[in-house]
Amino acid sequence: MKARPGWTSLSVFALLLISSLVLAPRAGQKVAAQSPVKPLERPKVRALTAFVHLDRAQVQQQVADALSFLRKLKAECEKAGYEVESTRITTQPFSEYIRGLSPEAALAFFRDYNAFAVKENFDASIGPAMVSDDADPHEAELLGQIIASTTTLESSVTVAGEDGVHWKAVRAAARVMKYLEDHTAHSQGNFKFTAAALVPPGTPFYPASYAGASSHQFAIGLESANVVAEALGSAHHPEGAEKTIVAALEPHAQAIEAVAQRVAKEAGWSYLGIDLSPAPLKEVSIGAAIERFTGSRMGSSGTLTTAALITRELREIHVTRTGYSGLMLPVLEDSVLVQRWSEGAFSADALLAYSSVCGTGLDTVPLPGDVSEEQLARIIADVASLAVKLHKPLSARLLPVAGKKAGDRTEFDDPFLVNATLQPLP
Repeated sequence: MKARPGWTSLSVFALLLISSLVLAPRAGQKVAAQSPVKPLERPKVRALTAFVHLDRAQVQQQVADALSFLRKLKAECEKAGYEVESTRITTQPFSEYIRGLSPEAALAFFRDYNAFAVKENFDASIGPAMVSDDADPHEAELLGQIIASTTTLESSVTVAGEDGVHWKAVRAAARVMKYLEDHTAHSQGNFKFTAAALVPPGTPFYPASYAGASSHQFAIGLESANVVAEALGSAHHPEGAEKTIVAALEPHAQAIEAVAQRVAKEAGWSYLGIDLSPAPLKEVSIGAAIERFTGSRMGSSGTLTTAALITRELREIHVTRTGYSGLMLPVLEDSVLVQRWSEGAFSADALLAYSSVCGTGLDTVPLPGDVSEEQLARIIADVASLAVKLHKPLSARLLPVAGKKAGDRTEFDDPFLVNATLQPLP
């Protein structure tokens, strides 16, 4: 049978038309080849922290020298593609460089130092009070007044060391917390204070940061909860998660370290290392990372295992480490953690249990204002005892809120804090 005239050309036209309809994207559908590839997550640098052995007679000169170094380091980190959130200057224990001053003169000194820090745009830790258990408890009382009367100075009380729990300091730290609860707006002065146990010098994260015996040293703290979240998102069981965090975070940590070592060599400063703790900040949530991995709410079974896994992976990263270098769970700095706290999904005791396998202890934990000084001391003692038992750095940054009871909502106005519903103490 003969084909009709024009059949071949018509057939070709029809096939082309059908092919174009089949292969063309539907309305609203993008062609895969044209879709942008999502870039891999990058950490931020939360803190570039310089450690200065402050001399009261040379404050401005020493700070100017440190700031010159930090600003160069910040510029080089940003040139390498890493955003820097803060530059910080940390001193030795403050009692060492105000020796001989009356309480009134010491307060005046720190008010001036606070004004200088605000003007020059750096965060300042003035070092701890009561570094030994035989220290004068009046150091802690003065510290509470300093923090309450300034806007940017941060500090701590040392509640445990190589010699064990410092029981006088435990009680003194509780008194400072109650003082700051009653003498700062929204009781948020405790955001700038912590009870620190076995935290070593050279830790870049505040408020437990302090300088050792030498000046011209520095360390770096990362904000990398987003990188950890992305790494855990590719696996949903512990075996599959092995090495994923290392693979995701190590190249960035090593790149930042290379910048730090180069700038340190040029400037004559000593590099102490990186605190790899994956610090969160509000929507950059470590709580979300844990929930994505476990498939259940923070506080459910499997949370402790995930905390241990993250910390174990961080310690496999080949850089010079300092500070905590473990999982951080700062309740009020993380949008998912604060939501789960408000729902009662986990408690302070649960956080302390997680601290046995991870990082910082009890960090930014909101408490009802009617918590007593004795209750605070018992909580702090639990943290100190665990730190001594496990020989690891832990701290207790507790925020009791004056006039608020369980079920009430906090009213913090600090840009780093998320408000929470207060939970009853056991």
